[in-house]
Amino acid sequence: MHAATLSGSTSAPAWPMRYLLFIAGMGGLLYGIDVGIIAGALPYLESTASQAWRLSAQQLSFIVAAVLLGSVLSSLFAGAVADAIGRRWAMVLSGALFTISIPIIALADGYMPLLLGRLLQGVSGGLIGVVVPLYLAECLRADQRGRGAALFQLLLTIGLVAAAVIGLVQAQNVDRATAAAQALSEAARADALFAARDHAWRSIFWMCLAPGLVFTIGSLLLAESPRWLVRRGHNDAARQALLRTRAAAEADTELREMLDAAAALPQRGRATTTSASAAGTQPQRGHAASAADAAAQDPSASAATAQPQREHTAADAAADPLLSRRYVMPFLLACLVLACTQATGINSVLAYVVNILNQAGLPGATANTADVGLKVLNAAMTVAAVALVDRKGRKFLLMLGSGGIVIALLAAGLLFRSAESGQQDVRAGVAQQVQGDSLTLRLNTETLRALGDANAQQLTVAYSYGPFANVATLRTNDTLHVTRADAVQEDSVIGAFFRKLHLNPFANPEEGRNAPLRIERAQMGSVPSSAHGWQVTAAICLFVASFAIGPGVCVWLALSELMPTRIRSNGMSIALLINQFVSTVIAAVFLPTVGHYGYAAMFFFWAGCTVIYFLTAAFLLPETKGKTLEEIEAHFRR
Repeated sequence: MHAATLSGSTSAPAWPMRYLLFIAGMGGLLYGIDVGIIAGALPYLESTASQAWRLSAQQLSFIVAAVLLGSVLSSLFAGAVADAIGRRWAMVLSGALFTISIPIIALADGYMPLLLGRLLQGVSGGLIGVVVPLYLAECLRADQRGRGAALFQLLLTIGLVAAAVIGLVQAQNVDRATAAAQALSEAARADALFAARDHAWRSIFWMCLAPGLVFTIGSLLLAESPRWLVRRGHNDAARQALLRTRAAAEADTELREMLDAAAALPQRGRATTTSASAAGTQPQRGHAASAADAAAQDPSASAATAQPQREHTAADAAADPLLSRRYVMPFLLACLVLACTQATGINSVLAYVVNILNQAGLPGATANTADVGLKVLNAAMTVAAVALVDRKGRKFLLMLGSGGIVIALLAAGLLFRSAESGQQDVRAGVAQQVQGDSLTLRLNTETLRALGDANAQQLTVAYSYGPFANVATLRTNDTLHVTRADAVQEDSVIGAFFRKLHLNPFANPEEGRNAPLRIERAQMGSVPSSAHGWQVTAAICLFVASFAIGPGVCVWLALSELMPTRIRSNGMSIALLINQFVSTVIAAVFLPTVGHYGYAAMFFFWAGCTVIYFLTAAFLLPETKGKTLEEIEAHFRR
């Protein structure tokens, strides 16, 4: 019987556990705000900063992407930081970085403060993504870990919604200011609009300061992770940390399990490196068990009794091969789960859902309304996952969720395939419209007739200047302007530096400057009906609901529960880095892929990846519901 099933747990204090879950949830809220806040601020930042500070489109794109760069960088060292200073102080650090970033951005008077503030937000997000799930896994009882991770994901989705609401409030303020400025002179109106937009994006960031302060100050009042304390030999402090959320009997039993797990490491190491007999090794195991028992029976003497054994354990544990099955299998499994989570296409679907639904046949305003509905659905299904994850288990929810995702993606792919199959190839006709190295095309009746179908309503053109490719979709009476200056992006200072070292993986501007304009693909056809658009909407609703009930919650549990204690923090950093890499690659190829091959190809690719996800959940993933971290680790030692 492990600690979660002890009858003594009924007398455990309730408020410290609620406080722990609240602060950890605030970490999820900050993570969601980190990701979503720029969407509402960018239109006003673009219209004011480009005018006041002469920022280029490339500099604005760097400001947007700085969060991703900071997150990737911090993911590399998040585990090492959590090991060095502890989980609690790593959470304080992440909150402090987010809090500091807000005034840096909101008071910025140029490009560098904006970029620095966004980088700090990214670093904060990367730390939160590793440290908070790690802290929850190591502090919560086995029967509460699922709920804790689900709460983190729930607050993350609420953070995305909060960021959207903040942006909406400021958009309404700008609209009111625009209406009020109509009575002013032209110069005064321009000044009033500039002031309103400048105030809007700064206010959007200021409104995010309060959650950062709550998380930072609240983290200071948390107890340190008991498993981190045991690894450092602070067994008395570990017991005190356990007593904040557990009854005394439960805390003592869980402490004994931690020390038992540590004591098991040297025995296995000696068994593989020496020829000692069973009789020779047994007394040493007995000594370790006695130390653990003493820690439970007489906590005041635990540090003195267990410290010599802990030092011996640490030495032997360090000698245990990192490439042994007990470390490699859970690490690879966690990485596979995280990679497959992003390979479902969730981030690209949520980012481009308005475009997808518009292409499917929904009008623009309706598609925007559906976008808000999907965010609400995501949050509602995450609430359901909170209730189910510790009752039904991780394996069941992952199989249920990934199975639903496969059905949804196949349905959306088949719907788009039926719509795209009726399009005709007009590449030759569009290529004839190219003049020199540019193209101007207005999709009016005359152009449609020249391309061969006066009844068509939509044209998709994929074009390139050497390695620089782009895709544009036009509806009736839309105009397409293609120039080399817009398509070929120069290297930034950092990009030019890496180009000299032959380490820049992106397209070389030198190749784009001299390459001719080439029409890669041009497809023309009718816009799908609104009924078709609602069918695709239903498929995407199933997709979002399935993701929220399964992978959305369980991915954080896989990240923290599967990793063995010795490699948990650094392993989580590497796995999260893989997660972000897959997400970035899919985002980078999404628009070129749908431009060249259509939306159906992308949905079918995601469905194939999700089939691998379902098989992984069904046949490789062990059920971790109700098991302590030590019991999960023991599963991979067999």
